[in-house]
Formats: sequence, structure tokens, C-alpha cells
Amino acid sequence: MAQEKSANEVAKKPDINLTDPSLYVNRELSWLEFNRRVIEEAQDQLAPPLEKLKFASIFSSNLDEYFMVRVGGLFRILEVDLDHIDASGRTPRQELDEIAEKVREFVAVQYACIIDEVLPRLEKAGIFIHRIDELDKKEIKRLDDYFEEQVSPILTPLAVDAGHPFPFLGNLRLNLMVVFKEASGIKAPQAYAFVEAPSILPRLIPVNTEKGRYHFILLEDLIRRHVRWLFPGMEIKNIVAFRVTRIHDYDLHEEEVMDLVKSVEAELKDRSNQNAVRLEIEPGAPKRIVNLLLQKLRVEERFVYEIKGPINICDFLALYDLSVDASHKDPPFNPRMPQQFASDKDIFTIIREGDVLLHHPYDSFAAVMDFLNTAADDPDVLAIKQTLYRIGKDSPVVAALCRAAENGKQVTAVVELKARFDEEHNIDWARQMEESGVNAVFGFVRWKTHCKATLVVRREGKQLRRYVHVSSGNYNTVTAKIYTDIGLFTCDPDFGNDVSSLFNVLTGFNSWTGGDMFTPETVAAMFRKFMISPVTTQETIHRLIDREIEKSNPKAPGRIIAKMNALVDARTVCKLYEASRAGVRIDLLVRGICCLRPGIPGVSENIRVTSILDRFLEHSRLYYFHNGGDPEIYSGSADWMPRNFKKRAEILYPIKNTALKARIMDEILMTYLKDNVKARLMQADGSYVRVKPKDGEKPIRSQSELIAIARKGGLKSPPYEELVRKIGKKKGLKR
Repeated sequence: MAQEKSANEVAKKPDINLTDPSLYVNRELSWLEFNRRVIEEAQDQLAPPLEKLKFASIFSSNLDEYFMVRVGGLFRILEVDLDHIDASGRTPRQELDEIAEKVREFVAVQYACIIDEVLPRLEKAGIFIHRIDELDKKEIKRLDDYFEEQVSPILTPLAVDAGHPFPFLGNLRLNLMVVFKEASGIKAPQAYAFVEAPSILPRLIPVNTEKGRYHFILLEDLIRRHVRWLFPGMEIKNIVAFRVTRIHDYDLHEEEVMDLVKSVEAELKDRSNQNAVRLEIEPGAPKRIVNLLLQKLRVEERFVYEIKGPINICDFLALYDLSVDASHKDPPFNPRMPQQFASDKDIFTIIREGDVLLHHPYDSFAAVMDFLNTAADDPDVLAIKQTLYRIGKDSPVVAALCRAAENGKQVTAVVELKARFDEEHNIDWARQMEESGVNAVFGFVRWKTHCKATLVVRREGKQLRRYVHVSSGNYNTVTAKIYTDIGLFTCDPDFGNDVSSLFNVLTGFNSWTGGDMFTPETVAAMFRKFMISPVTTQETIHRLIDREIEKSNPKAPGRIIAKMNALVDARTVCKLYEASRAGVRIDLLVRGICCLRPGIPGVSENIRVTSILDRFLEHSRLYYFHNGGDPEIYSGSADWMPRNFKKRAEILYPIKNTALKARIMDEILMTYLKDNVKARLMQADGSYVRVKPKDGEKPIRSQSELIAIARKGGLKSPPYEELVRKIGKKKGLKR
């Protein structure tokens, strides 16, 4: 097969085919390598116990989404195209074979880490997960009372027999399968039933709490203890805990969709009925029981995983918020306000004095809330327009928009209803905003609106001035504290024009909403500085890479530094190979999936790929092109993936201010590139090797360095959660 051919063999050919499958890492396997790096963070002996727990939980959450979306997607492809070949030369069936094997390996590593490292370290921190037989009589009596009062009324036993068909078992729901002994002398199928552990109840039930010490048991263990009372007169043979994962993705056809909201709501209802793709089950389950579940759920045997520990470790993340000694977590960090906010000037005056760059979470998102709250209350503000992708459960952002509308301003919110796993929240927020007078617009059927932009139109004397905020991150006050993102405030007229054009496209009737796409020529006439997906982003990125090739020479080689979440697009990978062969030096900071193979002689020896995993999720996008000594830097919402180029509304915007360019290059990008503590270098075979300080070399942990920079250059501020809600009510606004 093509993928088995050595990449080096291909590279040695005089005329190298840069599209050869051996030069590309499979997307799905690359993602699994990323999740391997996540569990390695839980294995880090220097990590505090609750940080180890956090990464073990993230590993589980990531894997849940992976099966629902990516593995589910491969099964859907199999239904329509058995012969589909990806860039690495694999068919869906081959991908599924390798996924099943890799996941089994990684889950074994995860639970060895949980049992041997995480739970023992938690006990040293004063957090205990007990078996019921470890408790004394008084503790058991309290738990029995809790079961009778709080658990039993919620439970619903579901028997399976001639009159009760096999029930539907919900996605990611923890169940107990109760198997009964056969009645003597009766030839009939063995009876069994199911009891779901209610997700509305806490998974970790407190037994008792001492000062600085916490004791818990698992909900399923308490149910298991009392399950016989749910089936009076029945003799129980086995009780087996398990969990089912089902496909979770959209299949909306634009020509059939007349009401996007109703279509999404219907899809959400139907989604729970999707096919099962994974079965997690506790060890020791009789083979007959496993086979029965496989048959009824229609799960392939290779996607059955014995979990040698508590199923779904994600629920354990609730322990992270316990009041324990500070040494059991990373040192606390309260985002600082940038120095520009030291004066009594209002936010509009600050922006007029010069562009303001925010690097979250080191720079507080409270500055963005200041912008929104001030705009909501300022009598001279006439209109506010904003895109909303992942809003969150409790949103001061939405509150500001609603207040602005109630204050008589023209307010428009473009809400993406298809933001995976946030659909219901977004629908609810949209309806709430509409009740306050906000124009809630729901984007496109064919594409997700993934760009992050805010436009504030303000009357200043006889003119209208447009203030803009653009970002790589969502308008979400929670994720803004734990994701790294780049945001920019500006009142540059070109940006004002481009964001205005963006909202006209997002809310108006045009070729994006029905009919042919905009042409690049049309987009060029509407947008002065922005790259726009799904029309011009890919082509513009390729043109910038070509320019580096053209200007590169042995004495002054071209230079590209690109920071993103994922690099998947095969055409762009091919362009980077061309640049490497031309002598362009390329550093790729790719957190997750990377389908490019670095370090192949004759193909990619000038490319280095680095992945950084640390306490904050690396989410910012930054693209640097040397341009013969006149650098250009872009930021925005788009990774280098097919979906970001052709299936989403995205923007990438230039950093025009010289001082901000220098800050991005010297303070941000170079700090990441110097990391020798949390950085890992990708190898040509798709694996990663942790970077370590050389003898005598100072350890550099990039995120710790950036925290130190923020503390040195920022203003001390109140607690973050308090600040994002109270800021923005300054008086005496100046024009």
C-alpha cells in the first residue's frame, strides 16, 4: 500500500511527488498522538495531584468527543464510500482498524496512570475515593439514608423480557446491567434489566469531611449496594457497569432546511438515537453479557474497552474545586489589566490613542467586558454588532448586549447554532436576547460562523466612528481565563470597513446564503485588509508562502512562523514542503493535529513542528511571514484546515502597528519557540519527543514566562470573576 512506502525513499527521488501519501500523517492518528501528550501531562511526576487529575479528565473528555464525532464520521463515510482514500493513503476501514488498536493502548496507559499515580497522589492531598466495604457502620447508615431520600425516587429499573423490549441506552450515560439467575427447571432466556446512574446526581457522594480531608464513594457503588431492592423476589447473578458512546454530529442539508433553529432542535432530539460506536465496560463481565450488549447495541467488538477503574473519569474533575492546600494545584494566577487601562480614560479614548493588543489569559478579558459594558451604557453609541460562537452558561457578554438593546441601541448578534455541544445554550441565549430587543441572526446553513468580531458605532461630533474588536477566541468569560488567545482593539478605518462588510455578509441575503459563492474579485472589493473564508483565506496564505519562496536565498532565507491548533489541509502542507525545499526556515507551533511530516531529507528538513501542552489551552492563531525584512503578521480565528478554509466563515486580520508586531514576535512567538520544559518536537514518523534543557541551559516554560511578563507589565486587579461583571461603568466619557 502507498502509506507503507518509506517517506525517505520518496524524498530521494530526483522528482519528488509532494502529494505522495507517505509524506502525510493521518489526521485521526495525529489526533490520538495529541491525546497521548495529554495523558503524559498526567504522568508528569512534577505535576501537583489536582493538575494530574485535570489532564486525566481532559484525556477522557477528548476521547468521548473523538468517538462521537471523528469515529462516528468514519462510520458514516463507510456507509456511502467504501473506497474513500485520505491524504495519507488510508481507507476508512484501515483508519478504524488503527484507531481501535491505538485507543486500547492509550486507555490502558490512562488507567494505569489513574490507579498508580493520580489516586494515590490525591490521597496524599487529603482526597479519598472509598469502596463501601471500607466504611464504618455510621457512615454506611448515612449513605443508606441518602440513597432512600435522594437516589431511590429517581431510579427507574428497566427490565427486558417478552413484554419489555431492549431499552434505548442514552449517549455517555453510566448504566448498571443487572443479570438474574435462571429459574430452576424453566427453559427461557436469562432475565436481565438496566438501571441508569442519574446524571443529575453527583457522581462523587461525600461520606464525611474533615478539615482539609474529603471522603467520597461513587454513585454507582451506592446503587449497586441497593439494587436488590429494585427487583424484589429476583436473585441477582451479576451486576455490570458500562457506558455507551453514540455518533454526535450534524447532517443538515441546506436545500431542505427552511428554519435553521427548528432544524437544529430536531437534530438535537434525534442525536440521542444515533448509532453506538463504543462500549466501555468494567472488567470481569461474562462473555455472554458482553456479546448480548454488542448484538443489541450493534457495536463492533474491537470497540469494546475494559475499563480497569471508574468509567468516565471526567466526573472526577469536580474534585479540582475543593479547598485543599495550594501546593496541590498550579500556583494561582489572576489575569492582569494591561497598562493602557491605568488612567481614568474611557475605553474609546484608549483605542483612539492606538491599537491595543490583548494576549489572554495573561491580559484580562475584563478589558473586553469594559468595551461592551461601556458601549451598552454610552449615550453616543448607536449600534453594536457581535458574533457569538461558544457563549457559555452564564454570560456577562449577553447581559451587556441585552442592556444595550434595552437602552435603545441597534444591537445585532450573529449566533452560531451549530457550535458543537453548545447548541442548546446558544438557542436559549438567542431567544433571551430577542426578548430584550437584540436582532439575533443565526448564520448560514452550509457554513459555521466561526469568526470572532465586535463592531461598535459611535457618534463623535459630526462624524460616526467605528470601534472594532477582533479575536482568535470566543466571547466567553470562562474560557478566556484558561485559553490562550489574541485579541485586538482598533478604530482603524480599514478594519471598520472590513468588519462592517463582514456583518453585512453575515446578516444579509447574498450568495453565501443562497446560490453561488462570492468571487475573490467581489470579496477584494468589499474587504480591504481581511482574509475571508470560505473565499480568499487559503489562496492568500498560499500566496504569502509563495512570496517567501520567491524572496528566499542562501544568504537571507525566507522565514515562516505559524501558530495554530491544527494543520490538516493537504494543499497547504504541500506548499510548506515547497517552501522548505526552497530553503525557507519554517517553525510550526501546532497544539494538536499535524498532518505534515517534518525533518524528511529533501522535503521538510527546514521545518520544525512544536507542540506545547500546559495549564492553559493553546488556542491563539498567529502567522508570521518575513517578507524579505518587511514582516507581515496575521491573527484571527482560522486554523489551516479544510473546514477553516472552505466550510466556515472566518477572518484573518493583519497586525499593522509596528510595536505590536514586535511584541508578538519577541514576547510571544519567541517565548514559545524557546520552551524546553513543556514543548515537544514532532518527528518524521508522527511521534513526539519532549524538549529538555541542555547542560547548563536555563529551563524555560513558556506559559510561566508569559505569566511573569504579565505580572511585570500589567495592573493588579480584583478577582477575575468579580471584575468581568462590574467593569465598564466609568463616567465622563470623552470624545
